[in-house]
Amino acid sequence: MSEVFIIDLIHCRCPQHSSCVERQVKSVTGRSDVGFQIYLLFGPHVQRCNANGENKVSLLVTFFSQKTNVHVLDYTTVTESWYRFKLAVDQLDLRTVRVFTSKNRRPMFEAYIEQLFTEVYTFEYITSNDLPCPGHVQCDSPLAPPVSEIREEVRSFLQQLPAKGDVTILRSTFISDCFSHGFTTRTGGISSISTLSSLNLFSSSRRRDPRTLVAENIRRLAQKAGFYPRLLHLVKVNHSSDVWVMGKEEEPHDYDGIVTNQRGVVIAAPGADCMPLLFTDPVARVIGVAHAGWKGTLMGVAMATVNAMVRGFGSRACDVTVVIGPSVGACCFTLEREQAADFYSIHPDCVPDMAETRPHVNIRLATRILIQREGVLPERIHDDTVTDRPSVTLCTSCHPEAFFSHVRDGLDFGTQMGFLWMDEAGTTDCFSSSEH
Repeated sequence: MSEVFIIDLIHCRCPQHSSCVERQVKSVTGRSDVGFQIYLLFGPHVQRCNANGENKVSLLVTFFSQKTNVHVLDYTTVTESWYRFKLAVDQLDLRTVRVFTSKNRRPMFEAYIEQLFTEVYTFEYITSNDLPCPGHVQCDSPLAPPVSEIREEVRSFLQQLPAKGDVTILRSTFISDCFSHGFTTRTGGISSISTLSSLNLFSSSRRRDPRTLVAENIRRLAQKAGFYPRLLHLVKVNHSSDVWVMGKEEEPHDYDGIVTNQRGVVIAAPGADCMPLLFTDPVARVIGVAHAGWKGTLMGVAMATVNAMVRGFGSRACDVTVVIGPSVGACCFTLEREQAADFYSIHPDCVPDMAETRPHVNIRLATRILIQREGVLPERIHDDTVTDRPSVTLCTSCHPEAFFSHVRDGLDFGTQMGFLWMDEAGTTDCFSSSEH
């Protein structure tokens, strides 16, 4: 497997620059540099000509061209250089990077890496103090800019990247115009990795999309949907049945549902096979969202969300509308027989082939049955059994062009979401017409 090595070309005035860089490479690799991908980083502060007026970028590429795969990172900003480098590392499917830089510039590099990478990657530093320049030239290494400037540079750079397709939002005709809502698809963002492309809306230490990039995807979604990104509250998934009653209690450490009667607050639930569920009550003027995977379904997260609306804000279950968003269908989702038996006990139709070693499981049907038992009216549930309205309960695994899927794509999967809010103003007449 190839290894990747990035050299910060800081010896700007060194007359032995090419041999200096070659020595640095061999000192780090400990052997011939064949098999390494080497990236030469030229930033905006680096002098590109040597004492003879020759272009050092061209000289170095020529110097290394017969020995290794050398790539030049020579862009207007350090952000773009690191961003292009990350694209290359991801294409190579590598996780460990060896960095050669000066002691002074390492904090700056760490700031860029914190913005553009995640804990998936490991960076090993070799500083110029460990490998002094044979030309005995003082490194011309400018002081690092403040972290706030780096963050702004990264944010501005990501904002100007072209989107991959248009942001597409699915909406349910079951939800009253008193509420703004939607379910996202995978198009319209800037995520580049195939399984995350392009509107991935979740970052974690186990995935390659950094928080800054996901924040830019959310900004683009918010611009399309009409909400302010900072008002977005995404559930903190723990695959259980905990529900946060926003406005009545402190936010828990993790939870799979949110209910509130606050206007202007956008609440959202993620999904990538798991179900994003939306709950609206135009009578009590209450909204809710929940994330429901197979574990959360069995633990009763959908029922717990309805109960939280009733307990926290006086809703009646018969007034609540529930919409099940894009999620994995029974066509593509299987469990071990012991786990499937729990769904079979809810209703035999939830497991159409219980005799199989890994039976297919219908988590959507199980959700409908459970919330109907809790008092939600059958005609107020929008799922894939509804055939006379446009569907929002498409199978995420069956539609790779439209949705992310853990079942289909494996561990490095993207995430879509369902979101919901009540406008801060102008909804009084709307709610009045909905009451009965």
